[in-house]
Amino acid sequence: MMNMFHILFLFTLLSSTSYASVNDFCIADLKGPNSPSGYQCKPPNTVTVDDFVFSGFVAGNITNPFNIALTPAFVTEFPGVNGLGISAARLDMGVGGSVPMHSHPGATELLIMAKGKITAGFITPSGPYVKKLKPGDVMVFPQGLMHFQVNSGKGKASAVLAFSSENPSAQLLDLLLFGNSLPSELVAQTTLLDVAQVKKLKPLFGGRG
Repeated sequence: MMNMFHILFLFTLLSSTSYASVNDFCIADLKGPNSPSGYQCKPPNTVTVDDFVFSGFVAGNITNPFNIALTPAFVTEFPGVNGLGISAARLDMGVGGSVPMHSHPGATELLIMAKGKITAGFITPSGPYVKKLKPGDVMVFPQGLMHFQVNSGKGKASAVLAFSSENPSAQLLDLLLFGNSLPSELVAQTTLLDVAQVKKLKPLFGGRG
C-alpha cells in the first residue's frame, strides 16, 4: 500500500512540474509553418501588449451574393490566441442577408446577438433546431453540425461569434457543391437539381464543368 502511495505522489509531482513548465502564452510566429498544434512561438523578448489586442473588429463589406460580412479574429489575424483554443468573429448582415449552410469540423460556435433579428439554426439526424434571435440572445452550434443564419428583420443585423478553436475551419455546403470541376450533369443527378440551375450557380462559386 505504501508503494502505491509513493507512486501516486511521484506521478502527481511530475505532473505538476510538467504543467508548471508550460508557457502561459505562445504568440504565433506567422512567418513560420502552421502545424496541427499551432504556430511556433515568437521569441519572448519580441512580445508586446499589442500581441494581445485585436483592433480590427469593425463592420466589413457586405457587397456580395449573400449580403453579409465576416470579420475574423482568428490566429492569422490575432496571433495572441495561438494555442489557446479560442477565437472570435464579427458578423454583419444586410437586409435579406444569409450565411448559407456550413459546418465547423473542429470547433463549436457561439453566436451572441448585438443588433437586429437573426433566424438561426442547425440540423441533426433527428430534426432541425431553429430560433429567431434578438439582441441579448446567445445560441450555440455544436461542433461539426450543419448550421445557418438569416437576417429576418427589416434592417441590418450584427452578432459576435466565438469559437472553441483559434483557427476554426469552415465547410460551406454551396461551395462544396458548386465550387468544383465535376460535370454539371453529375452534380444535378446527385442533388436532384436542374442542370440549368447547377450551371448558373457554378460560376458564383468559382466552379466549372
